[in-house]
Amino acid sequence: MKKNDVLTNEFLERLSVVYGDEAKLQQDRFYNLAETFEKDFAGCDDMRFFSAPGRTEVGGNHTDHNNGKVLAAAVNLDAIAAVSKRDDGIICVNSAGYTPITVDSADHEIKDNEAGKSDALIRGVCARFKELGYNYGGFNASVTSRVLSGSGLSSSAAYEVLIGTILNYLYNDGKISAVEIAQISQCAENVYFKKPCGLMDQTACSVGGFVQIDFEDTSKPVINKVDFDIAKHGYILCIVDTGGNHADLTGDYASIRLEMNSVAEYFGKNVLRQVDEKEVFESIGDIRKKTGDRAIERAIHFYNENKRVERLAKALSDGNFDEFKNIIIESGKSSYMYNQNCFTLSNPDEQPVALALCICEELLKGKGAYRVHGGGFAGTIQAFVPETDAESFVASMRKVFGENSCYILKVRSHGGCEI
Repeated sequence: MKKNDVLTNEFLERLSVVYGDEAKLQQDRFYNLAETFEKDFAGCDDMRFFSAPGRTEVGGNHTDHNNGKVLAAAVNLDAIAAVSKRDDGIICVNSAGYTPITVDSADHEIKDNEAGKSDALIRGVCARFKELGYNYGGFNASVTSRVLSGSGLSSSAAYEVLIGTILNYLYNDGKISAVEIAQISQCAENVYFKKPCGLMDQTACSVGGFVQIDFEDTSKPVINKVDFDIAKHGYILCIVDTGGNHADLTGDYASIRLEMNSVAEYFGKNVLRQVDEKEVFESIGDIRKKTGDRAIERAIHFYNENKRVERLAKALSDGNFDEFKNIIIESGKSSYMYNQNCFTLSNPDEQPVALALCICEELLKGKGAYRVHGGGFAGTIQAFVPETDAESFVASMRKVFGENSCYILKVRSHGGCEI
């Protein structure tokens, strides 16, 4: 495809499949990307286009690390690439705002100096393709992303899925399933990027739409796609970045997993999913002597949050959005009261997440839903807001947390794909 082909009605129709009523705006974005590609790779004017969305956690707050259940969704902020195949096995990626990357797709050595860098993600994806017997090779790519780093929408997973999707279509005719692309991406992040992660982020980005995941067997998670369009019910999804200082929160994040694990260890198990909930309740008096009280509260959150994931998925499948909203609020209250990840005890004067949830309750009481989003302690919250209230809600949040604090999102039904 040539640059000017992006401006045709045929390409606009392709964009409409993925982007809906945003297709025309996206057409301009892809044309600008095509222009960038021609500048980045002079002489390469024949290109293909790919997209991978960011994701939002909808249910299952802090459950995946104890083999629990989660509900996540792809969002309409995505990373896109203009790509041309090359025959020498070299992968060249120019991402807007970053130093260009060059990786030999045949070099699968784990390099410690690449930990935390995009080079490692590319190398890891190629390595896993080889291990699984799939084809892979070189390409040139110009990439731009609206999945903002640090927004809680999983920019790294979107990037991994984008690379995997490119290799899938360039060298395997798109035959690799979206779930397997997610698993390949997770492996790249864990082994090469050296960041431990579950499979939630990559699965939501790769599969698209609402995705329910059960991690009881982490080697073979059970994944179900749930079809639902919140826009048809007159709602928008809003992520609010409350700011806050993320420094020195590592201990807070780690304590949740460690304390849940400590309850499991009381029963000789590694994770809470291996322990029957009734056993925990029957032994609270003895457990608290060894683990402390908060560990038990967090364990109770884990068990109830897993049930909420099931209820959330059923509410969506049944088209019962009112029930869905009620369960979202339950989830948020459980994170606040039981999991206790809405502020840090090390700095009790700074509670931006808790404050944002207080404001949400005032603005959305009786009509919307809201909860902490992701790891907690600082960072983002999630709100489901009536379209009729969207403008005033965003204005109120921006007044408190800053002009760039509020992201209005849509759930995107398509995951990683070629346009």
